[in-house]
Order: sequence, then structure tokens, then C-alpha cells
Amino acid sequence: MKFVFILLTFISFNSFAQTAEENVRETINKMFFGMKNVDTEMLKNSFADSVIFQTIQSKNGEVIIKNENMDEFISFVGTQEKNALDEQITFGVVKVDGPLAIAWTPYKFYYNGKFSHCGVNSFQLVLMNGKWKIQYLIDTRRKEGCD
Repeated sequence: MKFVFILLTFISFNSFAQTAEENVRETINKMFFGMKNVDTEMLKNSFADSVIFQTIQSKNGEVIIKNENMDEFISFVGTQEKNALDEQITFGVVKVDGPLAIAWTPYKFYYNGKFSHCGVNSFQLVLMNGKWKIQYLIDTRRKEGCD
């Protein structure tokens, strides 16, 4: 009887425990949920205090890396209507090594229900005080090849 109790406890614990990869996905999904629902607190809590936020742009065939200001981004999100910012992602790769994780998420972005652009997000996350935080985010943005 004791063995059965221990076995059931172990099985139920494992069924509720999330893997590190699932926790990384959850952090990223919360960020986009916060953005879509204009929940700036949820959005801000997804990021490390020293987050680096960049985008890769192409101008006249030249690749330019543009630094974004996280506080300005969060303020911008706060001015939007609920559901205006809809970034639909898929998870390509998620890898974890201890307190470091990466995630590659192709996306399509819709603004006020209309397709705007697509690309890929590359996330670097760090496990801080038991919670995954986005430390670095860089993305590409394009209007072609989005199928």
C-alpha cells in the first residue's frame, strides 16, 4: 500500500511539473498576451531589467541593426486598443542549459486586424530568482515571403 501511494504521488507530481522548455514558452507567450491585451505590467514583467531590444532592418540593401527602447515600447503598447497588436508566433527551437535559454519564433504581425509584416524573433532568456526573463530580443521584419 505504501508503495502504491508513493508511486501515485510521483506520477501526479510529474504530470503537473513543467519542463524548463515549457516555462520558457510560457514566458514568451505571456509577453505576447500582455501586448495583445494592453497589460503593460505583464509585458514589463516578462523582461529582465537590463533587457536589450533590437530589430534588423534593410535599407537600400544595407542591413541595419536598430536599438529599441523598452520603456518607449511598453508606453506605446499602453496607448493601443485591446487586440490591436496581434503577433502570432510559432515555436521553432527552444533550448535550455541551466539558467540560459534560447527561443526561435517565426511570426506574423497584425495591427488592428490587418496583416502588417512577418519575420522571426530570436530570444535569449535568463532564469532569475526562479523565473524566466527575456534578456535579449532581436527580430527581423519583412512584408514578403510570409506564407
